[in-house]
Amino acid sequence: MRIGVLAEQAGVSAKTIRFYEEAGLLPAPPRTSAGYRDYPEGAATRLRFIRDAQTAGLTLAEIRGILAIRDSGHAPCRHVTDLIDEHLARIDQRMAELDQARQVLRGLRRRADVTDPADCASEQVCSILARPAGDSQPAGADPRSSGERTAAHSG
Repeated sequence: MRIGVLAEQAGVSAKTIRFYEEAGLLPAPPRTSAGYRDYPEGAATRLRFIRDAQTAGLTLAEIRGILAIRDSGHAPCRHVTDLIDEHLARIDQRMAELDQARQVLRGLRRRADVTDPADCASEQVCSILARPAGDSQPAGADPRSSGERTAAHSG
């Protein structure tokens, strides 16, 4: 099957197919006597798998590893499960970091609501972002998260 037909069947561009060949994800097909690539029937299934794996967040290197296991005659399911677990752990970590950033930004927003620019001291770049003197909490941190609640934090 020619590259254009394969591209249409797999829902990818011919350029993508050539890239996957160069990246080692798709074996180079035999060539016709006229020099055209002649892809086997299973190539479309492989290309759809690559696209689905990318959609799931796997890197091309990880996908290459999965395909190598399959190409060696083994089911890659255990390896795929391990990769999924690793990705989920990274996502959970990132979500926790984003939640913490959201809390800081909400605290800063509350501080901004009660800040009068006329009261911003010239030695500070911005009193919304600056820590009040003697405050060990990062700017905007929710004091309830550390178990402390003081008058300086209540506004």
